[in-house]
Amino acid sequence: VVGEVGVSIDVVRCTVRCPSRMPDPGVTIVDGVSDEFVAKFLEFSRTLARFKAGRQNRDTRRIVTTILQSTQSAEKHSFRPPRAHVTNDSAHTLSLNERLERSIVVTMSSIPAVPTPFYEIPRERWSNLASTMSSPLSEEEIGRIRGLGETLDIDEVSSIYVPLTRLLSLYARAARQTHEMTSTFLGSTHTPTPFVIGIAGSVAVGKSTTSRVLRELLSRDPETPSIALVTTDGFLYPNDELERRGLTDRKGFPESYDRGALVRFVTDIKSGVEVVTAPVYSHLSYDIVPDAFDTISRPDILIIEGLNVLQPPRSGQELALSDLFDFGIYVDADTAAIRNWYVERFRQLRLGAFARSDSYFHRFASLSDTEATETALEFWNTVNEPNLIENIAPTRSRATLILHKKKDHTVSSVSLRKV
Repeated sequence: VVGEVGVSIDVVRCTVRCPSRMPDPGVTIVDGVSDEFVAKFLEFSRTLARFKAGRQNRDTRRIVTTILQSTQSAEKHSFRPPRAHVTNDSAHTLSLNERLERSIVVTMSSIPAVPTPFYEIPRERWSNLASTMSSPLSEEEIGRIRGLGETLDIDEVSSIYVPLTRLLSLYARAARQTHEMTSTFLGSTHTPTPFVIGIAGSVAVGKSTTSRVLRELLSRDPETPSIALVTTDGFLYPNDELERRGLTDRKGFPESYDRGALVRFVTDIKSGVEVVTAPVYSHLSYDIVPDAFDTISRPDILIIEGLNVLQPPRSGQELALSDLFDFGIYVDADTAAIRNWYVERFRQLRLGAFARSDSYFHRFASLSDTEATETALEFWNTVNEPNLIENIAPTRSRATLILHKKKDHTVSSVSLRKV
């Protein structure tokens, strides 16, 4: 199930009045907070933490403090209310909200964190991992790379993609060192095979832009000057074949690809075959280009970009495409944000590529804004969102690294698999 859960806690106004010269109200009420309330609140916050971590594998430590809006430190103890001090001839009166804010110190040390195989890294910390590096891309180069409707700029490249490139370079170097050690062990010499990166995510989430940025940045590393980028679109069945199989309305779903050919392609790359070819897909004709192929000749790094590239082996399949990857990246965002990006991109394409008379989607060029929005939403609701929910999003946890995007297309945090 993919969705959002909103939780609201309304605390009614409650007062505790102690008559003059009377002792503390007792163990059942501590500074206006009952033991039962504390126990129930702890149980509730643990449930929230398990739900949040299980759904997104993200940091859950701020859940309780956000609910309470506590002004106190969240790094001390769990619930540690001080004893009430009641002066003579006073009616000690505070609302329960005030009691909570003054008396309850929340820390997640008492609420066991749900184990996760990922390091959760906020944007600021991630950007500091490459603080001594500047963006090697100019504004003009970034403009050519930027996808339709995206807001990629120098700050995003420097803060997110430069550190990511540094990390990928470290992984690629480690793979080459492992190859050298293995060759020494075997007493033989072989040329190392390309380092393969898989990049997955929903339509319109920005995985193509991510792939292009990484290609440009990685190619500027003197250790990996040769970078090849291949999209899985070229391994879609031709439209005639999709129609014959009854899959025209399932284009982009796993079964619409020639998965055997795609696995063989990457297997040849990882086997050290000198020259490998990939079919070419045209977004203008919305079909495979007959007798056209891209030639891949032993690159240092190969980037494979596509919707479903991180899927596990299907039933009866011994090898999945993702088994051949050295590093997997998933570009993530809330479904509502992706839907909005998709609709906006469709509206912009209506004035761009769709306006060409030889475009497969030329019939949409004359739609009004309202009609274009309705058409895009129909495509989203019947094809793209079901594919995201059923096939793409479930592969997120298989990635080595996850880029979490906000609704403005900027990356807010990074999840990196522990090793």
